[in-house]
Amino acid sequence: MTIEEAQNRVDAWINTTGVRYFNELTNMAMLTEEVGEVARIIARQYGEQSFKESDRKYDLGDEMADVLFVLLCLANQTGVDLTSALEKNFEKKEIRDKHRHQNNEKLK
Repeated sequence: MTIEEAQNRVDAWINTTGVRYFNELTNMAMLTEEVGEVARIIARQYGEQSFKESDRKYDLGDEMADVLFVLLCLANQTGVDLTSALEKNFEKKEIRDKHRHQNNEKLK
């Protein structure tokens, strides 16, 4: 599915099953919460923290999808075309970072 299709699918789901969008501030708080859940899994799976029994029910892919879903909601609510925004972001990175990472001694 493309980013545009994902934005449209989220919008359709919100307007049928979800009743309406939560307001932008609520969705921003929800995005922060979902990113925190991803961070919890990463810290335990790849970092030094150990899993608690209650952490084992979380799935990294599902939590990342939750982040994406809420981000798509926010994009829809604020009129952001994420396909276009991502394309512009890549263009910016191509110019700004063209040699930056290859010349970074810390990455060698």
